[in-house]
Amino acid sequence: MRSAPFDLLLSSGFLCFSSHCGFLKALETRGLAPSAIVGTSSGSLAAAMLAAGLGADEIAEVMSAQRPISLVRPSVTPWRGPLSTRALVRRMREVLPPTFAELETPLAVGVYRPGMREPVLLTEGDLPRAVAASCAVPRMFSPVSIDGWRYADGGAVDRTMRGAWREWRPGQEALVHLVSSLPAGEYGPRDGVASEDEDVLGVVRTERTGASFFSLRDFQGEREAASEAAGRQLDALL
Repeated sequence: MRSAPFDLLLSSGFLCFSSHCGFLKALETRGLAPSAIVGTSSGSLAAAMLAAGLGADEIAEVMSAQRPISLVRPSVTPWRGPLSTRALVRRMREVLPPTFAELETPLAVGVYRPGMREPVLLTEGDLPRAVAASCAVPRMFSPVSIDGWRYADGGAVDRTMRGAWREWRPGQEALVHLVSSLPAGEYGPRDGVASEDEDVLGVVRTERTGASFFSLRDFQGEREAASEAAGRQLDALL
């Protein structure tokens, strides 16, 4: 079992909450705790709660408590996206500390600036708004304004934010949780990782889910399957 510190990168994956929760359960069961965390899109939700000190079961409880549609509202700027994340921001204010500075573990949230197409990591300031920005899928949700900039789901440009992470945490190694239905060893153009990356300790894959805004389907069953799959890969890697 590996005892040296590692950073954790949680990929984007549309509404794949059960996949991230299963991976975190496998990580917790093995007594593995990251020294810093990066999360993008659905991964930002799990990452922020983990950085705040919530356990795997607590994170799963929050992420399965309601249908995603209950956190969706019409946008007041529909020309930028028909939906708004303001209800998600309110929910995150109930669950998370107000700022990054109050987290137990350093956290970075993956976003991008529409029109610039470059991955950006948010590491300070208003935490619930940063998480909401990372979940603001382009053309579906209006971007979230933070400190004069508009930000959207970073998974649109880089699903793991490995390049931006490397600039934020030079010299560190990362364990990546990649939500993907591609065969082992194959990567999509936005996955941001490859098997030969020297700064990547390993890539743990779990399957995409069939969750929708109206149903998380068999959240617990999918979480257990993801935990078992992640556990086998962690045992082989570490």
